Amino acid sequence: MSTCTIDGIDTYYTSAGDTGSPVVLLHGGLTDGASWGPLTTMLAESHRVFVPDRRGHGRTPDTDEAFSYDAMAAETIAFCEDVVGEPANLVGWSDGGIIALLLSISRPDLVVRQVTIGANFHFSGLIPGELGTGDSPDDEEVAFVKAMFEADAPDGAARWSTFWAKTGELWRTGPTLTTADLAEISTPTLVMVGDDEPIQLSHTVELFESLPDADLCVVPGASHDAPLEQTGLVFGVIDRFLTGPRPPETFAPIRRRTD
Repeated sequence: MSTCTIDGIDTYYTSAGDTGSPVVLLHGGLTDGASWGPLTTMLAESHRVFVPDRRGHGRTPDTDEAFSYDAMAAETIAFCEDVVGEPANLVGWSDGGIIALLLSISRPDLVVRQVTIGANFHFSGLIPGELGTGDSPDDEEVAFVKAMFEADAPDGAARWSTFWAKTGELWRTGPTLTTADLAEISTPTLVMVGDDEPIQLSHTVELFESLPDADLCVVPGASHDAPLEQTGLVFGVIDRFLTGPRPPETFAPIRRRTD
C-alpha cells in the first residue's frame, strides 16, 4: 500500500504485478479499491495493476466539497500522470466506468483501452427507485457498506452520513453525458453489464451503440456486483479484451465490417 498527494490530499492506493501493460482499477461509489477482490490478483498475473481510493472513499480523506464526476476525473488524471506515468488501460466499475468515459473524452492520450462495468452515461439511465442508497444512512440496505466505511475512513466513522448524502446527490444529478459526447470517444471500449442491473438494459445498449469502437458483454446471472458474482467469467472477458487484437477477429463481422 502507498500514498500519493493529489490536490493536497494523501491518496491511498495499492499496486500489484511487475510485468505487462498498466491497468488502473477504478472502484464504484460507496466502496473503495478493496471491493475488486480477487480480480486484482488475477489481472496482476499479466499486468501492472494500480488500485486507487478516490477522495472520501476507503482510506483517502475527504473534503467539504461535494462529489462530482468532473472532480473525480481530474483526480484520476493526476493519478495516471503522477503514479502510473504512462498511458494505461482503465477498468471502471459503476462510478469508475463513468470516470473512464470522462478520461477518454478529455485525456484520450492517457487511455489505451477501457472497460466499463455497470456504468451509465446519464442519470436518466438508472431504473427509478433503484439507486441502492436507501432512504436513510442507517437503513439496513446500506448497513454492510456503512460497516466497511467505518472500518477504514481516516476522517472517522461519524462522517458516514455526510458521505452517504454526497453520494446520493451525485447519483441523482449525474452523469450528464450525451450520445454525441460518446461518439467522440475513439478509445476501444468493452461495455460490460450484469443482466440484472439498476441500469436500464436499453441504456447500456445505447452506450454500446454510441461508441465508435466497442464490444458488449452482458454477464448472465449477475447483478451490479458482477465482478464478485462471476469473477472467472468477468476476468476472462476483460483479459481477452485487453490483450486481443483490435478490432477483434470474427468470422462474420457486420457492425465491424471494414470493406
